Order: sequence, then structure tokens, then C-alpha cells
Amino acid sequence: MYFQAYIVFLLALLACMAFSMLAGAKVKSAYAAYSRVPSRSGLSGHNTAERLLRMNGVNDISLGRVSGELSDHYNPAQSIVNLSTGTYEGRSIAAAAVAAHEIGHVMQNKEGYGPYRLRTALVPVVNFGSRLAMPLVLIGILLDSYVRTANPDTGFTVAMVGVVLYGGSFLFSLVTLPVELDASRRAGNMLVAAGVIAEDELPAAKKVLSAAALTYLASLLTSFVYFLRFLVYVLSVFGKRDRR
Repeated sequence: MYFQAYIVFLLALLACMAFSMLAGAKVKSAYAAYSRVPSRSGLSGHNTAERLLRMNGVNDISLGRVSGELSDHYNPAQSIVNLSTGTYEGRSIAAAAVAAHEIGHVMQNKEGYGPYRLRTALVPVVNFGSRLAMPLVLIGILLDSYVRTANPDTGFTVAMVGVVLYGGSFLFSLVTLPVELDASRRAGNMLVAAGVIAEDELPAAKKVLSAAALTYLASLLTSFVYFLRFLVYVLSVFGKRDRR
């Protein structure tokens, strides 16, 4: 039974890896294609971010530049939106779309968007849980071996606490998907409203944004597969105990 479950896990993991590579390739392909298409407004990613911040009355967010491709991110703790060099300097539809996506996160934070707040709250939980999950499972198995006669459920309870903590990573990925989709939706609306791109340029911007969303879906599926693998492992170990 356990061997069969392990084979299923490997097959599922391979499928997730293939999907992740496909999603990553699609993002790079869409970004590369539309980074060569200049927006008619001629605004750079930096100019775009500035305009969108002003349009929304946000004046406490600074803009920075970071190395790497598609390394753009919003850091709420430091009140800064960091744009990769290609986005910062680029005057393409792709650069505008990526910059607007990050401003979408700024607006989520400013407006107290529920899923965004939940994701932010989960960060310390995920960091804490990822460190303790496996040690707790191992401790639970050891307790099951040595104190089973005193309390047969102690080891199982400790191990399941580890599984629940590990589940925080899956929950984080689950919440991240709607957060990213909403940021992309906001980005498209803001770009047109601010005059950064015209209506007929919006489909191209959406292709860049929707391609990026696939990577978050791939992350969610991979996280779910690992969570199930962790859960099945614990249930299998303690199921064997119950049959003894």
C-alpha cells in the first residue's frame, strides 16, 4: 500500500514539475515577446509605476531597481516597489504590465484586501511551520515506539501537529493564487485608466499577466502534492502500528 502511494506521489510530482517548467517557459516567452513591443505612451516601467501611484493618491511608496529578470516585487515592510532593470527602464507593454502588477499589490495592501492580509499573516506561520514540521513528525514516530504503552495516541498527535504545520505552506500557496490574480486584474484596469496603454493594447498586457499566473498555479499544485505525501506517510506509519 505504501509503495503504491509512493509511486503515485512520484508520478504526481513529475507532472507538477512538467507543468512548472511549461509555466515558466510560457512566462519567459510572453515577457520576451511583448518586451519588444513598445507601448504607444512611451512610458517606462518606472514612469508607469510613478503614474499609477499618483493616480491612486499613494505618496509613501518609493521605487527601486534590482538586478535579474522578472525579479520585480513589492516589499511592504520597507514601503518600496523594486523593479528589475528590464522593467524599470523598458518602455514596452511587458514592462508596463509587470510594473502595474506590483502597484496592484500596493493597492491591495492600502485597501486591506482580505486575501492579501491573510497571506501576509501566514508568512511567519509558514516560516515557523516549515522548520518544525519534519522534526515533529520524527519525534512523533519515536514517541510512538517508546511510550506507546503509556499513551498510544501521543506519538500520532505530535506527528499530526507536524503535518498541520507543513500544511501552512499549502495554505499560503492557496491564498497566493487569488492575490496574484487580483493584482493582475487591478493592473489591467489601472493601465487603461491612467492612459499608459490603450484599450487595443490591453490584450497583449493581459497575456503577460496571465502567463505569470500559471506559475502560481503550478506552485499551488506542487505544494498540495507534497502536503498529501506528508499526510499519507504519517497515516501509513501509524496505520502499521494499529495493525500490530
